[in-house]
Amino acid sequence: MTALTFPLQLTPWAGFRLELRIDVKHRPDELDTELETLYRRLYRPGDSLHGIATIATNFPELVFRYREADGEHYVYVEDVARRRLAGYTVFNRLIEVGRRADPYLRAPHSKYATPYQRRGISTAVYEWGLGRGFCLISGARQSTGANALWHALARRHELGYLDVRDKTLRYLGREVDRKAHDDLHTRMILLGKEWSIERLAALTGMRLGGD
Repeated sequence: MTALTFPLQLTPWAGFRLELRIDVKHRPDELDTELETLYRRLYRPGDSLHGIATIATNFPELVFRYREADGEHYVYVEDVARRRLAGYTVFNRLIEVGRRADPYLRAPHSKYATPYQRRGISTAVYEWGLGRGFCLISGARQSTGANALWHALARRHELGYLDVRDKTLRYLGREVDRKAHDDLHTRMILLGKEWSIERLAALTGMRLGGD
């Protein structure tokens, strides 16, 4: 296996600003079934998940496994001692952003079993993605935990708001009013390592302010 390393600076979640449309929930029984299926695939010879690369972390009891497929990036977190999958995060492509922006933006989505939540695992995975240079864009809706995570990461990475419609991006700034905040076209963005809003605009065609 190949070990992929990245530095981690984990801090507890803190208070955060306006929550962006909170209504995503996962049924525990459905999630457990999904995680059991994925865990079996990790050890099934010939499966696309078998023998995938590992990421070195400061979680000695967990193994982070990584794969890329069709431009999307997957991180599976395995509890080796308990022989189970704690959960996973996928950095998805978004058809809404258009071809020009597609290489630079990914939408992260995580599913972790209850015993592994609020332990900094998602923070570590998101930090890994941001460290690789991913610029992360939120979906139209989030879970409460995901929203808290985004605002915690904003202490170390620039967070702003975008208007996404008709495959066109428009940067709204670091804060938005209530009307823009509640609009389904408004998304949050976290800038990855070595990115700036100006560079992102130049490469994606994103409009700045009133442009």
